[in-house]
Amino acid sequence: MRTKVFITIDTEFSIGGAFASPQTLQPIGAQNVDAMVDGRSEGLGFLLETFAAHELAATFFVEALQTAFFGDAPMGEIATRIAAAGHDVQLHLHPVWTYFDHPDWRAELARVQPTDNMHGRPLSQLVGWMQRGLDTFGRWGLPAPVALRTGNLMVDRNVYRAMSAVGLKVASNVARAVFEPAEEGLRFNAGMHVVDGITELPVLTYADLRWRHRTHRKALTITGSSLGEAKCLLARAHAAGTGAVVLLTHCHEFVKGDMRGALAADRVNQRRLVALCRFLRDAEDRFDVTTMASMADAGLDRGSTSDALLGVPARLAMWRMAQNKLNELDLL
Repeated sequence: MRTKVFITIDTEFSIGGAFASPQTLQPIGAQNVDAMVDGRSEGLGFLLETFAAHELAATFFVEALQTAFFGDAPMGEIATRIAAAGHDVQLHLHPVWTYFDHPDWRAELARVQPTDNMHGRPLSQLVGWMQRGLDTFGRWGLPAPVALRTGNLMVDRNVYRAMSAVGLKVASNVARAVFEPAEEGLRFNAGMHVVDGITELPVLTYADLRWRHRTHRKALTITGSSLGEAKCLLARAHAAGTGAVVLLTHCHEFVKGDMRGALAADRVNQRRLVALCRFLRDAEDRFDVTTMASMADAGLDRGSTSDALLGVPARLAMWRMAQNKLNELDLL
């Protein structure tokens, strides 16, 4: 059987330091997604062009609570553009944005510090945030989402209970290398799992370095994983019967610099994505690049697939570290 591969993009605006310097800084909107450089979109535009060239569909988890600051129009236009390009548009929530519900949010900072946690929350609060996101998609004129990714991949059992209450069916809320859930039953490395009736497709967590009795873990991303690591992990996941591999990236990862100032395309990250898409297209006998929407009515009556912690050779990890450092120094 082919291994399902999900290319997922968290599509979000940025607080942009507004809580740290409320008198001088404002959140960053569309530029955090489009990443315009000399009249060309090196963020979302580059992604859409790359996927079109390789005839691949991706899932864009579009953040909806930023409407508390920006209103519907800015992200609504972006979400509509993504859907028109034939991609899957699903729900992403960063509850920190609801802080802007306060009419005088700057003064409120002296009393309450904003938090972005989605774990440890009352069920009613989670349901409210999710329904607010669903309502936003409705105002955007888009189909109702069936999948959710929590902000910062923070999750607990209540998140799945809230998802069930509002009719969401698919989740990609777990990435152990990013956030380790308190409940052991949610500590998935990869594959497909069922949690309280919700199909969970975790971002792949893998071991890149091991020494003595310690293991260093990473999430599979474009910035944090080299092409060699990604190809190795895909091959090992297929051999292990993992069932599904989820990769995470963001629109803003394909540029370098200041979103409020000078930006340049991140050619290293862009080349990684192009090469990965080419690899997946050419290996379609082993890999099925698909979307979260395709899982809405699948897998709910089955047990978990393989959840083994996959690893990569140390030489691949070391090369990625060197490559990323050279890229940071603008030497590539």
